[in-house]
Amino acid sequence: MEEPTKKVIVESVNRSTLSKQVVERIVDLLMSGQMKPGDKLPPEMELMEELQVSRPVLREALSALETLGVITRKTREGTFFTNKVGSQPFSVMLAVSVDNLPAIIEARMALELGLVTMAAEKITDEQLARLKETIDLIANSVDDDYGEVDKEFHRIIALSANNPVVEGMINSLLITHDKVNTQIKFRERDLTVEYHTAIYNALAKHDPHEAFTQMYRHLSYVREKILQQYNPAH
Repeated sequence: MEEPTKKVIVESVNRSTLSKQVVERIVDLLMSGQMKPGDKLPPEMELMEELQVSRPVLREALSALETLGVITRKTREGTFFTNKVGSQPFSVMLAVSVDNLPAIIEARMALELGLVTMAAEKITDEQLARLKETIDLIANSVDDDYGEVDKEFHRIIALSANNPVVEGMINSLLITHDKVNTQIKFRERDLTVEYHTAIYNALAKHDPHEAFTQMYRHLSYVREKILQQYNPAH
């Protein structure tokens, strides 16, 4: 008597892998020079046939690319590589590393530590006042749902670096902030206020070394907190 065949379910892993492969294949069209920023991608049916994947897998990959700012979808017109993608190579790199959380956190640290040192030299009184407002909003939040205000704090610092060459990095920084933000299971408002205030004080003194040190303390703590609960298998 034959033993019944065991049913093995691998769809969730396989689909995730397929979606990532589709992301890489589409990004490769750009990196190889076959297509350029602003170009229109082939229709969905053609992409499905060329890549040999189902519509749900293709759409999952396209959604990831749209979130990262690599493509834009226009109703009745089609899907296009964004015009700015050539000046924002970090978005493309994020697209192919979107499921590598440790690498994304380190990328955020690399970007933000450089930007905060430049910000310390250039930040204006108006930008400092806006930074202080975000700290007050976080301190007075009643439900600890201050993710967007937290992001605004980091966005002001990035923009205050005032360098057109790294503008593309700022969008990437905010994308990594959103990705990291979704991994935070609980917030520690008082600690956030403490870290942000220390960064603010360093910027107000226009001290690049102190700004770097305080931002590193903050981001290093966030990295440790998130990676303690990180499980790449899920």
